[in-house]
Amino acid sequence: MSRPILPGATIGILGSGQLGRMLAQAARGMGYRVATLSPGTDTPTGQIADHEVVADYDDLDAIASFARDVDVVTFEFENVASAATDVAARHAPVRPRGEVLHVTQNRLREKRVLAAAGLPTAPFEAVDEFRGLEAAVARIGTPCILKTAGFGYDGKGQVRIDAGTELEWAWQAMAGGPAVLEGFVDFEAELSVVAARGLDGELVDFGLIENRHADHILDVSIADMPVGEALEDDARQIAATVMEALDVVGVLCVELFLTRDGKLLVNELAPRPHNSGHLTIEGCPSSQFDQQLRAVCGLPLGDTLRKAPVAMANLLGDLWEGGEPDWVAALSDPAVNLHLYGKAAARPGRKMGHLTAFGTDRDDAMRRVMVARSVLKGA
Repeated sequence: MSRPILPGATIGILGSGQLGRMLAQAARGMGYRVATLSPGTDTPTGQIADHEVVADYDDLDAIASFARDVDVVTFEFENVASAATDVAARHAPVRPRGEVLHVTQNRLREKRVLAAAGLPTAPFEAVDEFRGLEAAVARIGTPCILKTAGFGYDGKGQVRIDAGTELEWAWQAMAGGPAVLEGFVDFEAELSVVAARGLDGELVDFGLIENRHADHILDVSIADMPVGEALEDDARQIAATVMEALDVVGVLCVELFLTRDGKLLVNELAPRPHNSGHLTIEGCPSSQFDQQLRAVCGLPLGDTLRKAPVAMANLLGDLWEGGEPDWVAALSDPAVNLHLYGKAAARPGRKMGHLTAFGTDRDDAMRRVMVARSVLKGA
């Protein structure tokens, strides 16, 4: 096994959003230096980093120079071309491997890897051209979901097809590119397991998190979904199987559907810390960002024990429409914690920060975080 990368070394982060910011905060707390590369300036990560490199992700010369100046390269943004990860790997360890990003950037590749590992998913078919869509819909049945094969998130790049949907319109909504047709899942809940895997294969996870969405964007996450021990064990085993099948070193989130008949289906993978895992910052001795840092540096992983019931609520740019939110009102509950991401412009739907709250149980934690968010606009 490689020697550990110790405090004082430099962590190179490709991407510069809020996930990189929180990783940088964890790294700085443990005595590491941080460099970030992205096309932006004064970014959420750049505000915390020691060094902010401004370059496109396809600028291979800039990627090579960046990697030469750091001790390990990791990601907060997975849509980086495989050529960039190949170049970076010539100069520094890249964790997780570029191959992990290559798989998870494309829904079809991801589905095929999951199927090969024997993991449950909704039925799916590749659709490369319009004339294949009608036959695929006939085989999958309606309703179904047509998704772009690559680069979709927060509900973008997908359209629902019902019995009366005009297929040509649906195909044009995909911009005519390669797509994946998936069977519609009538789910009871959306769940996630955020897990970390070290260089030595050590695995930890943060349990089963319930996620509630609004307009296809994560709205609220509540720790420790009460589904019973057997189903929770199944979810954790699915996450472990994914981590080992992809040989992940770092943090990965497995997004799951719980169907109405009590089965788990894998929806998508995110090879990085995840929005639903933000509640681990206050909620656990070692957060998802601490675990990412420990894993990519070859250190022992930390404790994921839940300190108390905890919930998280996203803060979107809509909250700023009437002026600066009332932070004093939100923080009047001492169980509530505020995280803002340092983004200059608040826009509707843009993730600007989040709140977490502890409670006497998970319902109380959710109530507290929802109340705190509601008073931000004087509601």
